[in-house]
Amino acid sequence: MKKNILYLITILLLVGCSKEPKIVTYEGAIYEKPSKVTFETMPNTEFIKSSFEELPDWESENYKDALNSFINSCSTTKTKSLYKELCQEASRVNDPKRFFIENFLPYQVDMTKNKGDGLLTGYYEPLLRGSLSKKEPYVYPVYSTPRDLLVVDFVEQYPELKDYRLRGRKEGNKVVPYYSRKELSKRKIDADIVCYVDNRIDLFFLEVQGSGRVQLDSGEMIYVGFDNLNGYKYSSIGKYLINAGEMSYAQASMSGIKDWCNKNPSRVDELLHHNESMVFFKKRAKPASGALGIVLTPNRSVAVDKSYLPLGSMLYMSANTKERDLNRVVIAQDTGGAIKGSVRADLFFGYGDEAGKSAGKLKAPLKLWILLPKKES
Repeated sequence: MKKNILYLITILLLVGCSKEPKIVTYEGAIYEKPSKVTFETMPNTEFIKSSFEELPDWESENYKDALNSFINSCSTTKTKSLYKELCQEASRVNDPKRFFIENFLPYQVDMTKNKGDGLLTGYYEPLLRGSLSKKEPYVYPVYSTPRDLLVVDFVEQYPELKDYRLRGRKEGNKVVPYYSRKELSKRKIDADIVCYVDNRIDLFFLEVQGSGRVQLDSGEMIYVGFDNLNGYKYSSIGKYLINAGEMSYAQASMSGIKDWCNKNPSRVDELLHHNESMVFFKKRAKPASGALGIVLTPNRSVAVDKSYLPLGSMLYMSANTKERDLNRVVIAQDTGGAIKGSVRADLFFGYGDEAGKSAGKLKAPLKLWILLPKKES
């Protein structure tokens, strides 16, 4: 008995004298487990401390290109607030690789708690054909925000709801949900019309992409971008077709869906109305810009779920496709209704048909790291 007590005391002393290992951490880190960390600014996301050596193909990165994308994003207040003096220092860098290694620390985004994560898709800036006046074949209107659409912002009374907006319409002395896509298709919408286009499927995918270009019959090119939406959650028409047994998961690309619509014209309404969400547009003076407010950079800009990762943050992504591996530094500069989850990203491919083909077929398993300023705890 005496020996057992002495053994127990020895164990307790050893445990009590053990020291926590010193680690490098980002300001505001709170450790929950030895291997995982959360940040005050990203409470919904768990991270695992990593290193540049663990980043797939890091040695093959185009460091100068990656640095330029970071400098470009530093023109926004959100990236500046995240990286502070590193934004100023970046423009004076002679050795981009050394700048990254000496000033940043990678944290892998953990997806254990968030099932369904780990997916990279692509998007692009589509080109539509249109006219400023309604005439054949330009008969499908691109609407601006309806005049009866109300947007209620709770941020002053409830700061915790800063990422949420209530959209509806007034009915008597009540605010009720706004009209769904199906309901709007049967109503006269009280809104300005930016232009008319010749293909309703292309118009639907313009909503999915969030911005695009319209080549007018006059020869003029105009830019259109997201202005508002009707307040309904995005529902994937690709998943709808898969669940209905109309196509396989591999076939549910943008081109596959367009082919299905061409073969089933009588069911297009059924398909499109499955997604109750509808996007409204406005004319813009410049090409595609994301939620961060700057023009997107092909192959360097991604859309993320900002409830998990902040806009303006620098990330490293790793995804393997049949054609090539996509391992590189990217910047979180956009959001999207279909982009949900912590390890979920949409890579911007640029403008035109080739970009559309690349974006439309991209669907790959994804790993993400966030690159944060290196600080001693």
